[in-house]
Amino acid sequence: MNSWVTKCLFLLAMVLIIRTLLLPNIISFHVSKNNEIELLKPGNVRMKFLEVPQIVWGLNNQKIAFARACLTSRMLNRTLLMPSLSASLFYKEMDRLQPISFDKVFNFERFNSLCDGFVRVSRYSDVRNESNLIEVQKGSGRRWTLERDLDQLKEFSNQDYDAYETIRVVGKNPFLWHDHWPVSDYAKVFECLVLEDEISNEADEVVSKIREFGSETTSVSSYQTPYVAIHMRIEKDWMIHCKKREQRLNMLSICSSKEEITTRVANIQGLKPQTTLYLAVANELLEDDSVLNGWKQGMHPVDKKRLGLTSIYKNHSYLIQAAIDYDVCLRADVFVGNSYSTFSSLLVLERTQKMIKMGVSHPCGTDVRWPSYAYNIEGESGGPRRWMTNFSDSSLQAISYGSNSVSC
Repeated sequence: MNSWVTKCLFLLAMVLIIRTLLLPNIISFHVSKNNEIELLKPGNVRMKFLEVPQIVWGLNNQKIAFARACLTSRMLNRTLLMPSLSASLFYKEMDRLQPISFDKVFNFERFNSLCDGFVRVSRYSDVRNESNLIEVQKGSGRRWTLERDLDQLKEFSNQDYDAYETIRVVGKNPFLWHDHWPVSDYAKVFECLVLEDEISNEADEVVSKIREFGSETTSVSSYQTPYVAIHMRIEKDWMIHCKKREQRLNMLSICSSKEEITTRVANIQGLKPQTTLYLAVANELLEDDSVLNGWKQGMHPVDKKRLGLTSIYKNHSYLIQAAIDYDVCLRADVFVGNSYSTFSSLLVLERTQKMIKMGVSHPCGTDVRWPSYAYNIEGESGGPRRWMTNFSDSSLQAISYGSNSVSC
């Protein structure tokens, strides 16, 4: 009996050795949920996907929602199917509310290249079996706690769900999902979001016009002319929103009038006597046309209307207009915004990240490149408070909903 067992073990070992040496690329197969046999190419791993609802609201709310969907797919060891963004703010442009594909705004190939090994986005054409899908409802409501949400995500990772090629999540926009990831993880995703060439070229033209305008008041060439970008949140819709929020939170550091902004910007230490200001503002939502008036002597404000670039913006939906302005503000030598604005907060995150990558050891110092300020919070000498993102935060709460804690 022992001799027979020994011979069997020896033969089995030989078969395994021969298979390893002579047939390394043998074809494998996968049995789907429907018991269908699917052949896989040698060396390939069968991808599994996560599908999320259409992403809505403002540009940066959509970027946060997209990043949260990416990080959810990473937790589930799945690939995110390319989601639909929203071309307009649904409460402003009801007649233009329409989905827009992710790759019409951001470079699809560049995203996957830059985020390789961290997260990935796939096209729907990559799905092999559209019927091998399970639809799940994302929990919501006051009783749906952070802990219950995490338990649900862990459940989506178990063997019962793993048998499905695609998990389709229905329910709320991902921006409203619970947040389980640190700021540093979100920053990795944001860093991979590169605008499509056509949009980036439009931003190039705006920056060029700003520098040309600045060179007219200085002896510096237009290519080198610095500019300060100010995210002017004084539009009618914002003022209604921020006043209500101040009442709800019983605080007075969310809204800023134009007069407060102009005064605090004038007190920024280190600005040159002749300074070009680009005002990123939705002109059509202003109470009046006085936004370019009342600035300190030597400060030269300009907006898209004065630059003669309204046609560039009007040719695009809200989302693309916001993306152009975001890129223009990101490239500014100095940025000033509102710490309760998601637009401003994400800009500061990216600018802080850029400073860290360039080796800036003290981003809150007085003489650093690409500084940012919060005009709704008073800082030194009556100026706006210096602002940088705290990359050690365990969630994106402060950026998603605003805060008066600006790290500096």
